[in-house]
Amino acid sequence: MSKLTAKVTDLGFALGWWLTPLVPAGMARTVFNVAGEFAAARGMNRRGGVAQLRRNLQRVVPQAGSAELDELTRQAMKSYARYWREVFQLPSWNRGEVADRHVVEGRENLDAALAEGNGVVVAMPHTGNWDAAAVWIVHYYRTFTTVAERLRPESLYQRFLRFREGLGMEVFPLTGDGPVAPRLTARLRENRIVVLLADRDLTGNGIEVTLFGEKTTMPAGPAYLAARTGAALLPMSTWFTDDGWALRFHPPVRVASVREAPSATQQLADTFAGAIAAHPQDWHMLQPLWLSDRPGGGQRQAETDQADAR
Repeated sequence: MSKLTAKVTDLGFALGWWLTPLVPAGMARTVFNVAGEFAAARGMNRRGGVAQLRRNLQRVVPQAGSAELDELTRQAMKSYARYWREVFQLPSWNRGEVADRHVVEGRENLDAALAEGNGVVVAMPHTGNWDAAAVWIVHYYRTFTTVAERLRPESLYQRFLRFREGLGMEVFPLTGDGPVAPRLTARLRENRIVVLLADRDLTGNGIEVTLFGEKTTMPAGPAYLAARTGAALLPMSTWFTDDGWALRFHPPVRVASVREAPSATQQLADTFAGAIAAHPQDWHMLQPLWLSDRPGGGQRQAETDQADAR
């Protein structure tokens, strides 16, 4: 990213947080809906995030025809636009009302995990509005800890840091501030909640799994943290409702030792697949995810297949 592009991006987010709360709610909803539809129409037949989203969704609904897949991509981009509208609006909303507008399933799984006293690693995919879900968690459980990608420019990272800390989260950067694992471990030792987005492998050093019948990698951190601390590993998924949000705490994934981390990560992938398939329009994955879509991925996929054959 050039310095000019970085400055323009930072300015765009600054304007979003400043201007969107000032616009009447109905008008903001219309503007972001139109923006989502425009992005979908413009981007489906070009290279870039929208076209990649369509390819990703094709794995989720392989039986869909071209027209159905186009419509699903359009709905997904409207959902993605809604996410950003709500991000810009959340700081001005009443937190108790945001929490009340959540439909929650499986809360007993979270409470049971905390009752064990070893902390909870909540792992989730990029679905729905995870920042709104954060408001619900903070409202009922005081706070939680998470990890954020170190965005560029630094001023943009700081904007997101202020936004999420303002919602009540404790945020550690993935890079640039020392090893993050010991700090997360310390929080789990205090029987705290750690929430990690876990369907996209940012480091490239994740655990290989099968997702929707095709190989990819997912972050190793959630399973390894749970194994090394005794914390519960709890998948969570979120999605949009007409007038709010829904979240589900799925049953915990067993990971009694580090040796079980790969199988536990595959169980996470299976749980994520079910959650994504139930609400595919709310999965905001505009990046290459599967090995075959990544640079050099075709060769890597072939090598993996040969190794499996052996």
